[in-house]
Amino acid sequence: MRKIREFVIEKSLLSSALVTIAVTVGIILVLAIEAFSFFKEVSIFDFFTDTEWTPLFTKKHYGILPLLSGTLLTTFIAISVALPIGLSISIYLSEYAPRSFRKTIKPLLELLAAVPTVVYGFFALVVVTPFLQQFMPNLSGFNSLSAGIVMGIMIIPFVSSLSEDALFAVPKSLREASYGMGATRLQTAFKV
Repeated sequence: MRKIREFVIEKSLLSSALVTIAVTVGIILVLAIEAFSFFKEVSIFDFFTDTEWTPLFTKKHYGILPLLSGTLLTTFIAISVALPIGLSISIYLSEYAPRSFRKTIKPLLELLAAVPTVVYGFFALVVVTPFLQQFMPNLSGFNSLSAGIVMGIMIIPFVSSLSEDALFAVPKSLREASYGMGATRLQTAFKV
């Protein structure tokens, strides 16, 4: 009886794995077939270099250059905001903060990662954009600067949590060796 149950469980897990693989292959095939038929009509050069995206107009354009450049600009702004703040938080929590403070703040920081993206978008539109418009009056309501800043705020918990985990994973012997060589906590955090 036990062998039969194990056989059934093994075969059901195998079939689940095969279904997952089949669905993934199906998605890749559908995307490849649709992309092939799309690029029969549209030049791949125009797709990447055209500056207009108007697929519903009479004269259709399928250029994704503005979409790519906007994405890269927003990502650059977000990383410029999140990296220094997130690394500072992680270095403080790993090297300077008392254990009790770290144990309290770390879960709260990870809780910020659970805030829905829609909330961040609303915050960007209602709070960040009007604040930026006080300094830059010609700034439009939908702009890359406020989107990048809020995206940076949104990924700070991820950057700080991952960096803090990496810093905390450094063996104590390496830290003590660094301190023994005369390095400060900050030098140890950056170089060891």
